[in-house]
Amino acid sequence: MWEKVRIETEEGVREAVAPLVLSASRATDLPAFHLDGFLDRWEKGYLRWRNPFNGKETLVALSKVRAVVFWSKNPRPLLERLDEVKRCGVAFYLQYTLNDYEREGLEPQVPRLEERLATFEALSKRLGRERVIWRFDPLILVDPLRPEDLLARIESLGERLHPYTEKLVFSFADVERYRKVRRRLTGAGFRHRDFTDAEAHHLAREIASLCRRWGVTAATCAEKIDLERYGIMHNRCIDGELLLKIAPGDEILRRFFTGGQPGLFGEIPGERLERLKDRGQRPECRCIRSKDIGAYGSCRHGCLYCYAR
Repeated sequence: MWEKVRIETEEGVREAVAPLVLSASRATDLPAFHLDGFLDRWEKGYLRWRNPFNGKETLVALSKVRAVVFWSKNPRPLLERLDEVKRCGVAFYLQYTLNDYEREGLEPQVPRLEERLATFEALSKRLGRERVIWRFDPLILVDPLRPEDLLARIESLGERLHPYTEKLVFSFADVERYRKVRRRLTGAGFRHRDFTDAEAHHLAREIASLCRRWGVTAATCAEKIDLERYGIMHNRCIDGELLLKIAPGDEILRRFFTGGQPGLFGEIPGERLERLKDRGQRPECRCIRSKDIGAYGSCRHGCLYCYAR
């Protein structure tokens, strides 16, 4: 998938993959818990990644990285070290998961809701609203939560957040798909169920209405369900067009995303998007190719619905 290069390591010269785009990370909250390590490895020029399925180690060279997509539920450390991250000299934006499950305790170790809201606003003011994407993810039904309760919480958060973001991304929890998630929720005393099609469509229609009122784009993450009739698109969380927008002068990224076609700015041809699709993700995922650098089991938020624990 990526070019391979030879790099100098503590063990001598080794082969490493050299990606252009990093995902940091779907597997853990890197900004919350591992930002020190990330910046340290950036200085060293490479990092080590271990495949969670076969244990094989891969060296990842950082010399060719042009963009990073951060994922977090508590990016306060990122906010506090933003100048250092900017000195890395790459384009970046943040997928910020900001849910309201405080009463249920589904995310036991995330900061208080008010603190997370303040962090969101502060990051948006520093980076711009297009670079801080709000995720209410996943939407989950555990007693006594009902779809209308979730909608009320989205509306309450959105009234506060919509001046600070351009997009809301959501997905419907698929608890039955993950046995360990079912066991964890049941062990914590939660009865859970998946959304019916009718519930999903009704909730999506109401979310779309809210987003139109706020002037915010609504999108789903890795969902089969087609909600385009409500104006809700299938999202690319690793989004080449957004990276072109925030780094318009980066010719390396432009050539990579557009295939070198002249005259294209900010829009990736459809056939090129298909070639760039990340085949390592679920079939429903629309993300473009990136190298995820996280490790399962290394996040300390303790979210009961998390598949990466």
